[in-house]
Amino acid sequence: MNIMYGIKNCDTIKRARRWLEANNIPYAFHDYREDGINPVQLRSWVEELGWETLLNKRSTTWRQLPDETRQHMNQALALHVMEEQPTIIKRPLLETANGRLVGFNEKQYEQTFIS
Repeated sequence: MNIMYGIKNCDTIKRARRWLEANNIPYAFHDYREDGINPVQLRSWVEELGWETLLNKRSTTWRQLPDETRQHMNQALALHVMEEQPTIIKRPLLETANGRLVGFNEKQYEQTFIS
């Protein structure tokens, strides 16, 4: 089963969900705000994808971090921040049978599900 992680009011999440539904791709949705984040799962994502890939430096959450935190960001600090404020994780993160996709790119989704 495909699982999409994010927050439901995010515009990118909405576009990705519409694409999946339009292409009859089944998925479950996990809302970070309502369902939280599993720290063990987050660590496995960081090990596989890298914290730099997961940390959304264009987000409001990132801009609201203290300058000191942003300037000294490393894997341990990123894990802590993502656990405490999962809205800083790039959206969507989609787990599929063949791996994980970060962000929404229509061509990438087509290659994963249609090709």
